[in-house]
Amino acid sequence: MSDITHTYEAESDVAVREVARRRRAFPNGWWGMALLICTEATLFGTMIATYFYLRFQVVQWPPQGIEAPKIALPLSLTGALVLTSIPMFMAVRAARAGRPRGAIAWITPALAVQCGYLAVQIVLYLDDLSKFRPQDTAYGSIYFTLLMTHHIHVFIGILLNLWIIYRLFKGMTAYRLTGMRAIALYWYFVNVAAIAVVLTQLSPSL
Repeated sequence: MSDITHTYEAESDVAVREVARRRRAFPNGWWGMALLICTEATLFGTMIATYFYLRFQVVQWPPQGIEAPKIALPLSLTGALVLTSIPMFMAVRAARAGRPRGAIAWITPALAVQCGYLAVQIVLYLDDLSKFRPQDTAYGSIYFTLLMTHHIHVFIGILLNLWIIYRLFKGMTAYRLTGMRAIALYWYFVNVAAIAVVLTQLSPSL
């Protein structure tokens, strides 16, 4: 086992544990995800800055006729989503230990919460659309754009979780471990973005 030094040579649980133990630098897949996150953070930062730029250009925000957002449910949903960082972290630990079934066991409850979060958010989004439209005001435009962008990121994360679960059912390899770490990193970012988005969304009511 001491001869296993490259990712492509690790194709068993024991070998994966050895590579994970000996690897000091993050793999390229992790760095690729980190670079993607940097670009997406810039996107969210730009939209949030746009929201507040538009906010400070007018006296009344939201405009007359649009109810200020309610606080309790969005904050509860965001709290639940952020807590999924814990099982995702534990899934990485299980994967690093060469235990694919353990990783799946941790990802599954996180995935259930993430799907529930997205389902409720879609219902709330459609309810808001029935009350005001993005093309009517600057508030509606940036409000719906910001929320939809975040929801798309959650949906992508759900697809990534489904994909890694499928791959882990076939056993652990070092490539799958890298995938697990990259996906967990993606979710950490999505959850941090969720906090920024919900605080922006609720700012008129805070």
